[in-house]
Amino acid sequence: MKVEMKRLSVDWLMEIIHLCIERIVIVDRDGMIVYIDEAYSEFIGVSFDEAVGRSVQDVIENTRMHIVAKTGRKEIEHLQPINESVMIANRYPIFIDGELVGAVGTVMFPDPDNVRHFQNKMNNLMEELNFYKKKAVNELTSKYSFDDLIGNSHSFQAAKTLGKKVAGSDSSVLLTGESGTGKELFAHAIHQSSVRSNYPFVAINCASIPEVLFESELFGYEDGAFTGAKKGGKEGLFKVANRGTVFLDEIGDMPLSMQSKLLRALQEKEVQPVGGPKTLPIDLRIIAATNRDLMKMVEEGTFRQDLFYRLNVINIEIPALRKRKEDIEAISNNLLQKLERKFYRKGTSFSPEVVEKLKEHQWPGNVRELENVLERAINVLDGTTIQLEHLPLYIRDQELKSNELKESPDNETPPKNLSQTPVQPLKETIAQAEKKAIAHALEVVGGDKLAAAKLLGIGKTSFYNKCKVYGLSGS
Repeated sequence: MKVEMKRLSVDWLMEIIHLCIERIVIVDRDGMIVYIDEAYSEFIGVSFDEAVGRSVQDVIENTRMHIVAKTGRKEIEHLQPINESVMIANRYPIFIDGELVGAVGTVMFPDPDNVRHFQNKMNNLMEELNFYKKKAVNELTSKYSFDDLIGNSHSFQAAKTLGKKVAGSDSSVLLTGESGTGKELFAHAIHQSSVRSNYPFVAINCASIPEVLFESELFGYEDGAFTGAKKGGKEGLFKVANRGTVFLDEIGDMPLSMQSKLLRALQEKEVQPVGGPKTLPIDLRIIAATNRDLMKMVEEGTFRQDLFYRLNVINIEIPALRKRKEDIEAISNNLLQKLERKFYRKGTSFSPEVVEKLKEHQWPGNVRELENVLERAINVLDGTTIQLEHLPLYIRDQELKSNELKESPDNETPPKNLSQTPVQPLKETIAQAEKKAIAHALEVVGGDKLAAAKLLGIGKTSFYNKCKVYGLSGS
């Protein structure tokens, strides 16, 4: 049904024109002014009555309204000097029933103060835009090089040398090793030494993306693809990383349903946004990392064999910290320098006893655990030398526990007083041991529940439930 538009009165139209930020002038086919709004006429120093009926060239300096009224061609965003100000002018021809009858012109900034206000506003917007642009570029840039990978042990140097060799290749790399060994640092370093270093480095944690969002996050989606989709759609992370490197961390946690789609994207070198009618080409290098045994997962059917071989072209195994204890002192000194900058300290050092104690520890959380231990130490430090008392209790006590084990080997008779220890129900004993293990894991990883769950080899949901039962908190 056709709805007739209500005709607006002259009073309405005049008030609307008055409220507009743009100033308006209207000329007929011959360039004679038929209307000019009050603010515009005041700005150029003439009254409405003096302007109407006169040639626009005689009233407005540097005008081109008469030309547009003759040619019928619009002119957009022209700079027009008027009264020692520079205006932004737009000029449009007016056609009635297909006949050119005149032109309407609008100008912005009728006075220099408004020009300055607009310039200041634009400058602020440009500064804000540049800030976020720079931030976005930094976030998509590799932050570490091979010089940042500290360690002279044979096993670590072998991994580092292999990384340097394959950096110039486009082959997929699979980084394996325990949690906290520095797999992401290796990925950054490989990208920075590659021919793709001038293009984005996009890190994706496969364990942190909900399964239902995996495809849309990696491949993007079109406008209206699903309920809650961002208007205009969204570019996927694979497209953002085009010509660069994608780092798929915790690849072992990728849902099985998504693995086949990832495999296709890598094989065909194209992605199809969710709800999109066509595929988009991509040019990427893939670096994946995991602390899980992917071969075992393949055998169990929880990881696709064809994807495993696609990713495992070059395997670099990062050794655990306990297997390169000769590197602990150098790593600790490097981490200490970083923490000094964070906590505004200078001249901090380790006592010889602390260095030995750090070398004795087994470091189940690897370099990540070491960094957490040192951060705790520098937080409680009064002077400039980190002493044994500044270390967490579980590291200080390890020598005592070690001596107890030496004094009571498995083949010896237990101490006599052991028989006097009350016997608890097995269920309570197991619960106490479980609580202690969880508390220890949380301390090792600085309260990160997800990392602690992986360290203990149990599922996230199960771990969270146990923390709730035992009243343990974390981040």
